[in-house]
Amino acid sequence: MDLLGQKFAKLGTADAPGQEVRLRISEATLALRGDKLEGRPVDFSHGDVDAFTPIPAALDEFLAGYEAGGAQAYTEYLGSAEIRAGVAERLAAFTGGSITGDNLIISNGTQGALFLAVASTVARGTKVAIIQPDYFANRKLVEFMEGEVVPIDLAYFGNGQGAGLDLQQLEDAFKGGVQVMLFSNPNNPIGAIYSAEEVKGIAQLAGRYGVTVIADQLYSRLLYSGETYHHVSAEDIDPAQVLTVMGPSKTESLSGFRLGVAFGAPRIVERMEKLQSIVSLRAAGYNQAALRTWFAEPEGWIEERIALHEAIRDGVVQRFAAAEGVRVRRPQGGSYVFPRLPALNLSLGDFVHALRLQASVIVAPGSQFGTNSGDSIRLNFSQDRDAALAAVDRIVAMVERYRK
Repeated sequence: MDLLGQKFAKLGTADAPGQEVRLRISEATLALRGDKLEGRPVDFSHGDVDAFTPIPAALDEFLAGYEAGGAQAYTEYLGSAEIRAGVAERLAAFTGGSITGDNLIISNGTQGALFLAVASTVARGTKVAIIQPDYFANRKLVEFMEGEVVPIDLAYFGNGQGAGLDLQQLEDAFKGGVQVMLFSNPNNPIGAIYSAEEVKGIAQLAGRYGVTVIADQLYSRLLYSGETYHHVSAEDIDPAQVLTVMGPSKTESLSGFRLGVAFGAPRIVERMEKLQSIVSLRAAGYNQAALRTWFAEPEGWIEERIALHEAIRDGVVQRFAAAEGVRVRRPQGGSYVFPRLPALNLSLGDFVHALRLQASVIVAPGSQFGTNSGDSIRLNFSQDRDAALAAVDRIVAMVERYRK
């Protein structure tokens, strides 16, 4: 296989969220025997926008954008100046940082922002510190740009303080020539929130060694009772070294609008604009108008959404924690849970396929999120509560069925 073929072979699409109908089922899975567990099918590979509907008035804003016609359809490559200014003002209040419409770009989803950000900072041979486990696309993007992944392992079953980041390991990586660090906070797939000490440590080390930090803060609004959050962009670090990615696709259920934003380092945003101008020209013009609803939801709306997710989280964690041999960390934020399974008598990939065939449950294999997570599965529990809890019961039953 030539170099180009190798690059695309590493990307893979079969096990990605929303691709469940294209899963390649192995002969071993097809040969599995076991009664099918009855229950409503649940797809834990992504959030359910039927159970959790988009921000009120999002459709009205989209229609207003449509009615505006060409003025909204053909915005600047960065996105509509008026919409960017409003988003920047609200994000500055949220993060405590200095954000303007000039150092913010509207992208095609946060996935689009991540692609633009990595492509703007990583070239062949660039060393990139990648947390593991972390969002599955991070490693793939770096490898596609021919960068060198430097893994940083989280001890996330530690004392429960922070995400379990070893700052000494991170400093050693920075000393070894790392130029870029990419991480999500809250962590996807664990749901851990980085502590004040960890975030401050990242900022200090990045400043000391001249490392660019790309912070994926997609779930930074979905924080559970008693949790606190620290934005790396608000730390004592050169603003030119930090790029933050956020968007309303998950907590606010606007994933179908494909809207994301990135803000911070002007040099990186400028590069992202140039790249977006040849990749997609701009985020979908009419859709951009829906950003007027972001951080401007009706009073009490976000609090209610968090409370509903917290109730599902507690039920999911309780069921996994009660299962023999299953280890799970209680998520502090976001809508993901990442249980570690006991030894099974089939591979993780075949178990994931068996869950779909025999339990009508779709999950993501932990191996997507890090080289040390081949015994874990990821669930997005932003689902109908009763259906989600019943599906977790079926997962536990399947663990018992295939326990080694």
